[in-house]
Amino acid sequence: MKTSVSAAGESRLKQAITGPALFLFILGDVLGAGVYALVGKIAGEAGGAVWVPLLVALGFAMLTAASYAELVTKYPKAGGAAVFAERAFGIPLLSFLVGFSMLAAGVTSAAGLSLAFAGDYLSAFLDTPAVPTALVFLTIVALLNARGIRESLGANAVMTVIEVSGLLFVVLLAARFLMSGAGEPARVLEFAPDVSPGIAVLGAALIAFYSFVGFEVSANVAEEVRNVQRNYPRALFGALLVAGLVYVGVGMAATAVLPPAVLAESSAPLLDVVRATGYRVPDWLFAAVALVAVANGALLTMIMSSRLAYGMADEGLLPTFLTRVLPERRTPWLAILVTTLLAMVLTVTGTLRALAETVVLLLLFVFMATNVAVLMLRKDRVATPHFRTPTALPVLAILSCLLLLSQQSAGTWLRAVLLMGLGALLYGLGRWQTRRGG
Repeated sequence: MKTSVSAAGESRLKQAITGPALFLFILGDVLGAGVYALVGKIAGEAGGAVWVPLLVALGFAMLTAASYAELVTKYPKAGGAAVFAERAFGIPLLSFLVGFSMLAAGVTSAAGLSLAFAGDYLSAFLDTPAVPTALVFLTIVALLNARGIRESLGANAVMTVIEVSGLLFVVLLAARFLMSGAGEPARVLEFAPDVSPGIAVLGAALIAFYSFVGFEVSANVAEEVRNVQRNYPRALFGALLVAGLVYVGVGMAATAVLPPAVLAESSAPLLDVVRATGYRVPDWLFAAVALVAVANGALLTMIMSSRLAYGMADEGLLPTFLTRVLPERRTPWLAILVTTLLAMVLTVTGTLRALAETVVLLLLFVFMATNVAVLMLRKDRVATPHFRTPTALPVLAILSCLLLLSQQSAGTWLRAVLLMGLGALLYGLGRWQTRRGG
């Protein structure tokens, strides 16, 4: 099987990602665009105590993140979950389906984000047709991705600072509002009426968990991280903790300013919170911050998707032409082109809601495989020291994934099964071509 690492142990990909850059990479992808609409949905389930299900969801995310920390530092190679599955199970079809699920989730997510970018937030500035605008947006993202990982992460660092600053601004504005004697801070301790607090927290945590999805993307750039054994765990857990603290602060600020019922009905809850404080903050400001968040999420997702396609091709799970790298930039240009074209097709044919629901289910399948893989690969010893998670954590992570899978709708399952069927068909076609060529 081919490998992207030379006999001297050096990767063909440029190791340009420092620890701080990786931290911002993960933080930007975890925060993403969802938080700007998510708080209202969580409040509708849990009531004013939004921070409780957010902490529960953070715990769920940390369980699976620990498995990623062990596997990435043990096998620092582009490809992520697909490479882990190949090593753990030794079943090419299963490895392909795990990788394809991750790839499909990434490309589908980018397609959804392109539609979100071209939607209501952009209309605050420009009145343009949604689909053509989304396609132009994906083209710009692809060009930045192809230019280089350092340039892409430089843009990510700027955009992450902007979106985090916007969220912190909401918290500070709400704090000033409450210090003036307005609002109802006691609401942050109230749960939804007529529902058991335990049931309310669980239902809201299932929604909140989705807001922490994104950390798995970082596994696909492991081969480009400097001193990955040291930097990856620190960046991963640090980013998740910071994201959790930001979410908790935003959640408490939102329910202290507005009642949960009002937040639950809003499609732009943070904008409504800012409006409710009475301070003169122009609407376009938060529209701009939201656009930055969406663009950042799309860029990071397409970086992941292209590196995953490159890694799978390097492992023989996808056609080998996807391993072609630009001589000077040392970026997988053909993998970037193919994943961008796939995202464009989904953008034209799908709806934002259908794309988002499919992403969630595909990623839960990936998480299940990764948590099982970390247990199976304990027998595989490597010479390089690496992070090791306690055995109980991946077991608990598997149980949490099963719980989340049980909450998905039949329609979402059907879409995911159809996508997996397409993946199996592509795998069979590739195997047939390989035998025919041999």
